[in-house]
Amino acid sequence: MASSTSSTSFTVLKKRESLREAVANALRAAIVSGEMESGVVYSAPALSARFGVSATPVREAMLDLVREGMVSSVPNKGFRVTEVSEKDLDRITELRLLIEPPTIRRVVPLVPEADLGELRRMAGEIVTYAGRGDLIGYTEADRRFHLALLAYSDNPRLVDTIAGLRSQTRLLGLASLSGRELSDSAAEHLALMDLIEARDAQGAFELMNRHIGHVRGKWAAARDES
Repeated sequence: MASSTSSTSFTVLKKRESLREAVANALRAAIVSGEMESGVVYSAPALSARFGVSATPVREAMLDLVREGMVSSVPNKGFRVTEVSEKDLDRITELRLLIEPPTIRRVVPLVPEADLGELRRMAGEIVTYAGRGDLIGYTEADRRFHLALLAYSDNPRLVDTIAGLRSQTRLLGLASLSGRELSDSAAEHLALMDLIEARDAQGAFELMNRHIGHVRGKWAAARDES
């Protein structure tokens, strides 16, 4: 199995973050940018040498990414960046379409007026990160927004299920998107808020179907270009 110890530059760690969190964020950024490639095994000692830290926070950070589905553990070797097959992508898309649009339609009338401002602020964060080209910020803001909406279903198992599905695929295709494509995708979140504020449940349902379809299309395009 291949392993990597090349000298590509990783995201600089921020002093105010905990070491484990800083390493995890840097690893996420490396996966998004393609510095860490799918299917390649990376050892904790090699990564710790790059970061200039001990192997312990690297192993801890990698275990966080294992729980997110971004990497898998390879006994006695290190961690492999997760590969997702086309069939897996289709299955994940099918599940998301079965769960998310109907749930959004159901929760539109349940969202309190007092919460609309905060939800719009969250949607605006996605647009801001897209404008900056900050893929890590974008994916995290996107995750927070969608899971916050689903939480109005009062079904934690549903929210956890979608969180797990999204974590397996949230980075696919993003690195290959142009700034315009990323901004267009981000703008759909503000359009969704317009529909929620108008209490247009069917419109929100239809937009979520299109949004998930667009995401699947981006995954396919990224595979074709790789």
